[in-house]
Amino acid sequence: MNTSTSRQNPAEWDEGVQLLSHTARDLPTGRHQFHKERLMAQIQQEQRTGTATDPVKERRFRLPRPAITLPAVAAALTGAVIAVMAMPGGNGAGNGGVATGPALTTTIGAATTKGVPQLLDQISLAAAESSHPAVKPGQYIYIESKTADTFAKTVGDKTTLASHELHRRQIWSSPDGTKGWLIDPAVNDGPEGETLSLPDELGNPREAGLNSPSYDYLAKLTTDPDELLAMIYKAAEGHGNSLDQQAFTTIGDLLGESYPPAELYSALFKAAAKIPGVVVVQDAVDAVGRHGVAVARLDETSGEREEWIFDRKTHVFLGERSVQVNKVSGEDAVIKPGTVTFTSAIMKRAIVDGIKQTPSQAG
Repeated sequence: MNTSTSRQNPAEWDEGVQLLSHTARDLPTGRHQFHKERLMAQIQQEQRTGTATDPVKERRFRLPRPAITLPAVAAALTGAVIAVMAMPGGNGAGNGGVATGPALTTTIGAATTKGVPQLLDQISLAAAESSHPAVKPGQYIYIESKTADTFAKTVGDKTTLASHELHRRQIWSSPDGTKGWLIDPAVNDGPEGETLSLPDELGNPREAGLNSPSYDYLAKLTTDPDELLAMIYKAAEGHGNSLDQQAFTTIGDLLGESYPPAELYSALFKAAAKIPGVVVVQDAVDAVGRHGVAVARLDETSGEREEWIFDRKTHVFLGERSVQVNKVSGEDAVIKPGTVTFTSAIMKRAIVDGIKQTPSQAG
């Protein structure tokens, strides 16, 4: 990652009101959400156009958890290993097309367990002190980020790495999670984006949870770190990774494209400090080149390290990334250590009065 930008507070509003610092994998709701949306969009595209004569396979390395769109389909896919069939001729900017960007790489930062409790305590205190206006009925949480990802692309019998290059992602969510809108060229069929409103076309209602949170759901959660962590571990059961790693990932997703109340936001970091294997990476870079300190954990299964990146002085959440740290074998061997499989940077977070309204249009 060699992109650099001038210093900017990602949680700064156009109206001068500061929301909680940080975010996104998808709808995830961060990293998981990003990959889930791309997966669903590619499946929908293939259903519309049929199977190609010489298809290109894009293999996702993490299976996203069910989120708010297409819940019936997503639930059916949970726990499976997926090879997504993308139609040839795409430009990597949507339409389920094949991404053509180069693999994203970085220098693997040294990790240490020294100072983990102290850092998370500082982050927790900063989160508790942040200004955090409530979301009113009829309003929407707006999050704008920059994201990119790297994946294995197989054409015939040849597998290489490709990426969706850095691009803007915008998402709007109602407090109860039943209404929303997404604009992301790596996911959507067109530039106008698509609705995330529920119930979906199959009539599935919104069922908020830790893996698919709404603002209203998060506002009711306990802020006791021990009780919160117990809930997170329970929700992590059955998702494939070790419980420790899945709990860490769940908290990371809650730092993404959701809006936890200030007390809960602070409690999440206290809970994270209790997860075995959490480390500090003294120098990590978000998707737009901002350097910070990362709270991280190595996924023992995939060999990837998930990093939550914070401003070194203010402890504002800047973004997150996943970096391949260990060598892997078999089909995944093309993913060399130092490959950035996902990266994001939060650029704006605000409360607005309508879907597709941005902070600059408010007032």
